[in-house]
Amino acid sequence: MKPRAIVLRAPGTNCDLEAERSLELAGARPERVHVWALLQGRRRLEDFDLLVLPGGFSYGDDVSAGRILANEIRRFEPLRRFVESGRPVLGICNGFQVLVKAGLLPDPEEGRQSVSLAFNASGRFTCRWVRLRTSPSACLFTRGLPETLELPVAHGEGRFAASSKGELDRLAGRGQFPLLYIDNPNGSARDVAGLCNERGNCLGLMPHPERFWSPFMHPDWTRRRPGPEGLGLGFFRNAVRHVC
Repeated sequence: MKPRAIVLRAPGTNCDLEAERSLELAGARPERVHVWALLQGRRRLEDFDLLVLPGGFSYGDDVSAGRILANEIRRFEPLRRFVESGRPVLGICNGFQVLVKAGLLPDPEEGRQSVSLAFNASGRFTCRWVRLRTSPSACLFTRGLPETLELPVAHGEGRFAASSKGELDRLAGRGQFPLLYIDNPNGSARDVAGLCNERGNCLGLMPHPERFWSPFMHPDWTRRRPGPEGLGLGFFRNAVRHVC
């Protein structure tokens, strides 16, 4: 049977359809579910095999990016158990911001927020394709991906920062930076584009893999030799493969 995937949405989420399509192409049975359906008990997180928190501007990012949605789910115990169970959790852009501010990345068991996603160093919203490289880690989402790849970014608060150099060293030493920028678009410390938990089943990243599920989504596809699918689909295939 195809694994069941939940795409968690909230007011202002706008990448849930792309995430749903990517999961479908990767072999899952995706369903978009509003956060209040979970919080009010109308849907059970335990019924799903993997979770995606898509990008967008949840609640308009009125307080700060992802903050309101993070506050809603911070004490939602089924979500913490879901991560601790080893099931795949992917937070993309706004979803990454939510995972960090909800305390689920980088170390949910430690109960402290040692990293943040701050305003871009340029002071501007950045929307373009960037080059990335994968880094050795336990992250299940990046297994088998090319050493270098390209994905689009679209954010105003994506600059990765940590509380200290020692914290950056600690996370790097534990292999929690599986995805790095080659051409850093926002001034992130250590060129960090993605952060996973030590176990490798929970990943947050600012680039959008769900916007590259088809090779023809790349702006330069006419001059490239497009493969059968976009490289972004690999993140979702890895999650489905892990569950299966």
